[in-house]
Amino acid sequence: MKVSALSPALLGLVASAQAAAVASSIQYSTVTGYFLQDETATDASTFDYTAVNFGLINRTYPADQVLKHQGKDLSQWERFYHQVQKLNTDSDNDVEYKVLFLGRHGEGYHNAAETYYGTPAWNCYWAELDGNGTSTWHDAALTANGVNQALIAHNFWQKQIDEQNIHTPDNYFTSPLTRSLQTANYTFNGLNLPHNAAKFRPLVKELFREGISIHTCDHRRSKSYIKNLFPGWPIEKGFTEDDELWNGVTAETSGAQDARSATALGEVFFAKSTKEEAFVSVTSHSGEISSILRVLGHRSFSLKTGAVIPVLVKAEKVKGATSTTTTVSWTASPHCTVPPVTSVTACVCPSSAAPVTTPLVTDV
Repeated sequence: MKVSALSPALLGLVASAQAAAVASSIQYSTVTGYFLQDETATDASTFDYTAVNFGLINRTYPADQVLKHQGKDLSQWERFYHQVQKLNTDSDNDVEYKVLFLGRHGEGYHNAAETYYGTPAWNCYWAELDGNGTSTWHDAALTANGVNQALIAHNFWQKQIDEQNIHTPDNYFTSPLTRSLQTANYTFNGLNLPHNAAKFRPLVKELFREGISIHTCDHRRSKSYIKNLFPGWPIEKGFTEDDELWNGVTAETSGAQDARSATALGEVFFAKSTKEEAFVSVTSHSGEISSILRVLGHRSFSLKTGAVIPVLVKAEKVKGATSTTTTVSWTASPHCTVPPVTSVTACVCPSSAAPVTTPLVTDV
């Protein structure tokens, strides 16, 4: 069932996105040939970014012709950095290249619960609860395994800094959900960064959150909670105290999420001094990263918890373009009111408990 009533916060997001689209829009594309993850032969289910230099392909670049006269023996990542610089230098003002490091959060308690209950039962009953009396997964925190996955990323970044002299992110962004905040902190806090590198001070950004479903793990906590959890981290302007997007009844469609992702990317590209700040970290979620990849025209590439995918992106302003989107489509999501009878592929509520589309409240 399509739902036309939108929250004031969501209406504000839609209005701002449409207003920006009237003046100009941004066309995104993935520049392939640089990372193994771009290639159809690379199997996402078995890919380990820590085993293959983040996936950076060992190859030559046009920028190497300039570098060879400097008499320096540069690493692959150093040469790639100069190639990105060259792409930006050679492009006009309406074109910009950035390298996005899209990192999925480590395992959260919601991930562990879904594995325990099975996806059908999780989706139509357990995910609508705050927890089960043993674990809490409302705005889920990282499990011990999730912390370890983030520390693996931390150690790999340090190895790349020490051995490859990788250009670390010029800007950091993170979803406001707890598991992403924690992952960003475990991954980047305490790194021995290169001289003159940008400090790790991530901007908490609402639109990089997970796809908004009726699951309580997608219901973010308050702005005050985030400030207390990580004092000193900037939170974007307009960020509301309470979550005005999640209501426990309606869920984003893929199209609505992609529109949101495009808006978020539009606030990352073409900012002040943006061509000089071409390396960007975004700590987010599986569904949101999949959405970003769709917006960028990248092939589908599913990330394991804690994994990272770098993408070289070309963004081009298209002046005078107008938006064709008039509404954001959301759907009502029915769920069981008691634990379901499940099969391998579907969820079936007991005959005595018909599915409902109201928030599930129960004592557990």
